[in-house]
Amino acid sequence: MRRTQLLLLSIFFFSLSRQASAQSSPTSDALLKDSGWSYHFQFTGIIQWHPTFSAPYAGQNSMTDQQERAYSVTATAYLGRKLWHGAALYFNPEMAGGKGVGSTLGIAGFPNGETFRIGNPEPTVYVARIFYRQHIDLDKQHYEDLDDDQNQVKERVSTSRITISAGKFSVGDFFDNSNVSHDPRMDFMNWAFMNNGAYDYAANTRGYTYGVVAELVKPGWTLRLGSALEPTYANGPKLDWHYGHTSSENIEFEKRYIVHGHKGVLRLLGFYNVNKAPHYRDVINNKISRADTSLDVLYGKSYGNKKPGLGLNAEQELSHSTSAFLRLGWNNGKTASWAFAEIDNTISGGIRVYGNSWHRPSDNFGIALLSNGISKDHRDFLAIGGYGFMIGDGKLPNYGREGIAELFYEVKLFNNLWATADYQFVNHPAYNKDRGPINLFAGRIHIEF
Repeated sequence: MRRTQLLLLSIFFFSLSRQASAQSSPTSDALLKDSGWSYHFQFTGIIQWHPTFSAPYAGQNSMTDQQERAYSVTATAYLGRKLWHGAALYFNPEMAGGKGVGSTLGIAGFPNGETFRIGNPEPTVYVARIFYRQHIDLDKQHYEDLDDDQNQVKERVSTSRITISAGKFSVGDFFDNSNVSHDPRMDFMNWAFMNNGAYDYAANTRGYTYGVVAELVKPGWTLRLGSALEPTYANGPKLDWHYGHTSSENIEFEKRYIVHGHKGVLRLLGFYNVNKAPHYRDVINNKISRADTSLDVLYGKSYGNKKPGLGLNAEQELSHSTSAFLRLGWNNGKTASWAFAEIDNTISGGIRVYGNSWHRPSDNFGIALLSNGISKDHRDFLAIGGYGFMIGDGKLPNYGREGIAELFYEVKLFNNLWATADYQFVNHPAYNKDRGPINLFAGRIHIEF
């Protein structure tokens, strides 16, 4: 029944997009873009499969070693309305359904970034984003035009400005962005390529939070500051409004530059989370002393635990059709993972090549490599039989860094429709040398207009 519902929804949204594409015209597009409104839509369906793999034992969070396939679907409407000069309001109703292979467990860098926030496999409609944005001009002489896009009305803004966004959104909308690897609906699918895996950014189960982001934008650089709500428990659906006791503070400096005519961006990120996440070492000691044998790192009991982290994010255009990216990430690994992924340090990089040379400029392929690691405290916690919200095999006698490779080819079939074939290789899933490797194959359909 669930698969039938997802299939019917897929057909419905595909038909809707084709109808909208057929009815659009240069005249109507121009009217919409100049009306103060912004209307956009996306639909993404992913089917993923893996064959059997070697696994001498398993725990409650292990990826199943038997062959399995899973289907996920999301559909989002991006609505925006210009209010006055520099101000706009944005609203994103969203539908999501399906699940990831292994019920989204057993791999720290999970291979489908569209499923990691889906708590209910049944198709569900909810509000993804609703936020207000205000640009404050600092330079009255120099302006630039921002084109109509997803969550962006067509408007003219100063090249030097302060931009304030407040409401419900994803922290990843603003921080650790990338034009090469950031969107699992169009780019690499693995969520540790979507964002820095060690960036435990504030979010509920579906990836959204309430917060405020302030940006100082200059012609060659941007400084961002953001504060957001943490979930009430690890990877939980509800956000904790006790802001004086728990929050996520973020800062990022972005430098844009040109080298030999090719654009590049360097981003330096820092974050500092305060929440109820327990310390791994405290939980281990309680288990050994029998003061508390639950090994619970999901439902913290006291505020004040802190997790700092750093990230580096670089992208560089190598030619007019090829770009590369690199990410480095670290967090202290002492406080339990709370919102994004059970990764304490990471390095990833890859390239994206568009099909100009084979006369299909809208087609592209990408290849990327990733290595994830965890702290000693985190390792000892898993080895003693602990479980996080994503990983845990019941024991960890042979720790190894989790290595992932991803390769995809994306083809544009029609004006609004893309199809992608994707392959991922996962070595030492959940940092366990005794399990895997895992080969994952996927097909993706994406519609947007």
